[in-house]
Amino acid sequence: MKRLVKRLFGGLLAVLSAYLLGSLPFSFWSVRKVTGGDVRSMGSGNPGATNVLRVAGPKAAAAALAGDVGKGVLAVTLPRLTGAPPGVLAATAVAATAGHVFPAFMGLRGGKGVATGFGALVALAPLPAAASLATFAATVGATRYVSIGSLAGALSFPVFLLVRRRPGDGPLLVAAGCVAALVLGRHGENLKRLRSGAELRFERRHMEHVAAPAKRDKGTA
Repeated sequence: MKRLVKRLFGGLLAVLSAYLLGSLPFSFWSVRKVTGGDVRSMGSGNPGATNVLRVAGPKAAAAALAGDVGKGVLAVTLPRLTGAPPGVLAATAVAATAGHVFPAFMGLRGGKGVATGFGALVALAPLPAAASLATFAATVGATRYVSIGSLAGALSFPVFLLVRRRPGDGPLLVAAGCVAALVLGRHGENLKRLRSGAELRFERRHMEHVAAPAKRDKGTA
């Protein structure tokens, strides 16, 4: 009984820690350092690397992206080092992504979970994650829409897991589905803009440093 309670407590602690790691607002910090503004009131209003690139430049975007991916990797790697079972590791991947989407430190107003979800899943299944990253890159390259690429990458990961058919992938497949659902849910506005033709494509001008705070516009994120 004591062993069961200890394992349960350890699992809950790992999931809570993953959520708190996911809540770390690297995009907010990166933009605040460069512009002094709140990324949530600039550009598209999304605290993600694409919007950081738009409003604060490539260096800030690279820092935000590295932080978002890194916290996903760390959220899974730390409990793995303590011998956490696959089900707990899968849960930490979802928790880290949820932390980014609904951050405890930012009034639950977070990003779309793409980079953090990728970081968590690449730590669990590198090859399927690499394939989903390639899908993202190819889709963005073909359409110039980061939103479509993000959705394609997130939704393709469970498919690549099914293709590899490795025993014991059940918890990971559930986690991948949950991460994809979070990403899809956070792209509702993007899908509306795509249908109306108002979604902005990812163009060279997004590489320009726009330091002044801007009012919210209709952009990809």
